[in-house]
Amino acid sequence: MLPRLMIRLRLKPEQLTEKEFNKIHCGSFRCWLADPRNATHCASSGIPDLAVAKNGAIARSSKAVQCFGRAMAEMHSNRRAFTSGMASLLLWPAFLAPVRAQQLERSNLKLGVANKAHLYYLPVTIAERRGHFRDYGLAIAMSDFEGGGQAFDALLAGSVDIAAGAYEHTLRAQAMGQDVCAVIELGRFPGVVLAVGKDRSFKSFADLKGLKIGVTAPNSSSHFFVLYLMAKAGLMPSDASFVGVGGGERAVEAMKTGEIDAISNLDPVITRLQQDGAMRVVIDSRLPRVNYGIFGGTNPAAVLYGRQEFIAANPATMQALVNAFYKTLRWIATATTDEIVDTLPVEYFLGDRAIYVKALKANLLVYSRTGIIRRQGMNSALKMMATFDPDLLDKKIDLQRTFDDRFIKRAAVLFDDPTNSDLELDERRPEVDLSSFRD
Repeated sequence: MLPRLMIRLRLKPEQLTEKEFNKIHCGSFRCWLADPRNATHCASSGIPDLAVAKNGAIARSSKAVQCFGRAMAEMHSNRRAFTSGMASLLLWPAFLAPVRAQQLERSNLKLGVANKAHLYYLPVTIAERRGHFRDYGLAIAMSDFEGGGQAFDALLAGSVDIAAGAYEHTLRAQAMGQDVCAVIELGRFPGVVLAVGKDRSFKSFADLKGLKIGVTAPNSSSHFFVLYLMAKAGLMPSDASFVGVGGGERAVEAMKTGEIDAISNLDPVITRLQQDGAMRVVIDSRLPRVNYGIFGGTNPAAVLYGRQEFIAANPATMQALVNAFYKTLRWIATATTDEIVDTLPVEYFLGDRAIYVKALKANLLVYSRTGIIRRQGMNSALKMMATFDPDLLDKKIDLQRTFDDRFIKRAAVLFDDPTNSDLELDERRPEVDLSSFRD
């Protein structure tokens, strides 16, 4: 019995010449042969011609195809089992390399990030700890900066190849005449929380005037967030003073000791301060309803972005990088809280795993499900920045140039149908009527 794919093609293995079989380009048969156990089985059964030609075509006999068909028939009893089993086969590390259609231009990359321990950057740490970069042939050297503005500056200076940071940096870059764009959305909400000291009177954002406000770093997402809220209240950036406190123990202590009057920061710092009763939340962008109230919808937060010149020169490398991050987003969407926390280093917990678990639960809706930045999100981000940044207010920003969606669209296709990665550079396609398949 042959796999249903070949049945739908109305072909029998004994009718196929080698040239015809290679034209069909059966990725499943190629990967099945890659398993030395199957090759050994065929050899012991007297089945010849199991070599792979230099051009990647399969040299095979009809008996080999029949052997493959029997193996697949035994393995898959219905459509769902077939799909699941084939995906597992194709993702097996033993033949991940042969499945890659394009050679990476660069396998070693320098990635800039800011306060990697923040839950804002959870996908970065998960991709690193679970080996998703390695799965796609990449070796990533990370530089962890105090704030997103520093990572952005490092990218423009060329000290990092790519950066993970706020989408707003792509807008700032264009206003500066720099061609920088995002390639995948990691967070659809900022996840930033603004809070004041527990005993401080606060009735509206106008009360921020004259306060000393702690942010992770100047020109970071936490800084932009509070500047926007101040602008909505009619305040200027100079109406408050800002202090960079980072995103760890220093931020916690600055709030507890009264060094700062208010704080704009992210988890796990925020949950730690809440647990200790050291502050009062004013606005919480971890919640979807709050974002819809402030921005009118989603507001792209963490993205992976780079210089267009680098992206254009390294398309296969960028595709591999986006594939790794998309795989990470899909894993986060289905993993349990414990599975996620168990993946992370204990240093991230600020001394208390239970608090970190609570912080994670408060942020699970923040992460992107698709990796795609919606046009509404781009518009809301530009509107937000233009309220307080005169450089953006006076410049015509081409939002189309701030997000290159080619890589994430292909990543989604390859994730759901890995056999496509074996056919990327091949114009030939067998016609398969999937609607006529029956369990």
